[in-house]
Amino acid sequence: MKLGARIFKTGIAVALALFLAALFQLPSPAFAGISAVFAMQPTIYRSYLSLIEQVQANVIGALFAIAAVFILGRDPLVVGLTLMIVIAICLKMRLESSTISVALVTVIAIMEYTDRQFIEFAAIRFLTMMLGIFAAFVVNLIFLPPKYEKKVYEKISEETEVILKWIRLHKQQAADHHHLKEEIEARHEEMTKLEHLYFMYKEERTYFRRQRFQKSRKLVLYRQMIAAADRALSVLKWLHRLENEFSRLPAELRQAVCLHLGCLLDYHEQLLLKFIHKAKPLPHSRRAEEIHHQRERLTSAFYADGQPPGDYRLFSLIGTIMDYGDRLEHLDKLIDSFHHYHYDDTLEKELEKSAGGRS
Repeated sequence: MKLGARIFKTGIAVALALFLAALFQLPSPAFAGISAVFAMQPTIYRSYLSLIEQVQANVIGALFAIAAVFILGRDPLVVGLTLMIVIAICLKMRLESSTISVALVTVIAIMEYTDRQFIEFAAIRFLTMMLGIFAAFVVNLIFLPPKYEKKVYEKISEETEVILKWIRLHKQQAADHHHLKEEIEARHEEMTKLEHLYFMYKEERTYFRRQRFQKSRKLVLYRQMIAAADRALSVLKWLHRLENEFSRLPAELRQAVCLHLGCLLDYHEQLLLKFIHKAKPLPHSRRAEEIHHQRERLTSAFYADGQPPGDYRLFSLIGTIMDYGDRLEHLDKLIDSFHHYHYDDTLEKELEKSAGGRS
């Protein structure tokens, strides 16, 4: 079982909220712990946005709860009606589901008052809820800041490695058709998770101008890395879909496709290592010339008899392979440009530390 940073932060936030509630002698400190659970977010920026939203939602929940008690009493039907009104208002304000949940807990906590003075009781419950929210924000701000850049690069490398492995197996006609279909579906799901990680990294805030400029370039780079991996997955999908047609192609065309793909797969792996300074970069002109030569050979083989093969779907396969090469060339230029203007070995150090920890 893997315990991530968010699990530890949630535990620390709840403990802090309960400790502060006990320190200030607030009744029902459990409400502070509940609000801390809902207020925990994966990034500092999201935690800041969540703090603003939850303050708004709690104020709305508290005001409607107090008004409902004074006007209609605290009958269970009144509580349910108040909850519906608060949900409608929060949805109208486009607040997050976790934020709405905290507002509903606030309504229930306030409308379940005892014999003591109601306004005093409502204020204490409201402050208890807010205490948990601020405890979660402080913990998210200070403890275990997430390192999404490392996660993004590792996920890109992992998914690219798996996709390229299956393309090589298919080239050797060693891939099982049924298992490859399942693997392609699994890779699509993992690419969706990769997109989510990318947006988490994008949301991380930088506080210095030089870092902002550098991160903007990195965002473009990682976006292109994801696009290249996604295009490689499209190549794999077309190879799988046209497995029978591909096996019946003329030997020269089949060999040209395999050679060009082999060149692109090696190029892709080298680019990922080149970015973290673990591979000697080939001159871009030399690599571009090699790819151009392979493309000319593939095109000549495709139109060997003056016309293309009969199955029109082969155009999609060849076009996808060509586009894959274009994306790799563009990625190569972006990496060269980034290395020309920046040298940031933070990622390399994090990867080495991670590899050392696993060994």
